[in-house]
Amino acid sequence: MKRKITLKQIARELDVSISTVSKALSNSKEISEDTTQKIQAFAKLYNYRPNNIALSLKNRKTKTIGILIPEIVHHFFSTVIRGIERVANRRGYNVIVGLSNESFTKEIINMELLANGSIDGFILSISKETLLKQDYHHFNAAINQGMPIVMFDRVVNEVDCDKVIVDDFVGAVKAVNKLVEKGSKNIALITTFDYVSVGRLRTQGYLEALEQNNINANPNLILKIDDSLDVENHLEILENEIDLFFKANPKIDGVFAVNELYAVTAMKVAKKLGFSIPDDIQVIGFTDGVLSKHATPSLTTVSQHGQKIGEQAANLLIDRLEAVDVETEQYFTNNDTKKDFIKVVIETEIIERESTK
Repeated sequence: MKRKITLKQIARELDVSISTVSKALSNSKEISEDTTQKIQAFAKLYNYRPNNIALSLKNRKTKTIGILIPEIVHHFFSTVIRGIERVANRRGYNVIVGLSNESFTKEIINMELLANGSIDGFILSISKETLLKQDYHHFNAAINQGMPIVMFDRVVNEVDCDKVIVDDFVGAVKAVNKLVEKGSKNIALITTFDYVSVGRLRTQGYLEALEQNNINANPNLILKIDDSLDVENHLEILENEIDLFFKANPKIDGVFAVNELYAVTAMKVAKKLGFSIPDDIQVIGFTDGVLSKHATPSLTTVSQHGQKIGEQAANLLIDRLEAVDVETEQYFTNNDTKKDFIKVVIETEIIERESTK
């Protein structure tokens, strides 16, 4: 068995500085290719392994990203995580995932646990309860302590950080325009209450598209679901609300729903009431997940490109983390100097399936 060797021993054996060895093992461009290959070959021969714990303590870096999401079962969030992991692994970072379960308190607890030396920065989507409370002190506290944050999907202007969002407004406009183009005239909206920004923007997009097509907005055709209720585990509540909605508005011939659960449930209820989809009622949902692909009929959706959101978010955070190394963390600790934060907007697209003509 080969003896283990230290960084200092490699430097002494090859007659170079410890700094040169460290840089060569990190593939630094400051070191010539010949020297890098020689040092890496020697290190491999003697089974050299860096002491990651010691490095973390010395550099105060864990090479780990904390991901905080409202729920794990949602297809959109799982695709975002996939994108984050893909970039993080390629750039030498690990990830830890925490769940807020839409709870303000749990969001704070998770952030405190992860920020206590476990991670270098956060990628997160805000819980519904936090948005309802409009209390963002825990995000600002983390940033002020030198912990960079990248927000995605559910973001707020009150926190200065990099953000990655989808164009919810334009996505909704595209969806409603598609229903009009396909012949729908009495288009209903199934949405959430407006305190969640994505629901509010999709509602605004629905209203904008109606105006563009000279269709008068009818408040009776907007159903707002109380999303504080656990409708995913009590689908009968959601089905009952949509059933009453359809019965009160029998002329509905198009539905735009702000998520795929609402859209698929609307199709289920419509069929129970004797409507044919898409002949009598056309339906478009937001988020191109598993439900959309396997529904009967399959659901036309607005795709959010979750993996691309995750990749962009990971690159933004890692770029910030590596900039901190260069700038000795002044960027994050100097509150008098606001650097340019980046907002990346991911375009949506309509995926047409059987629920539209």
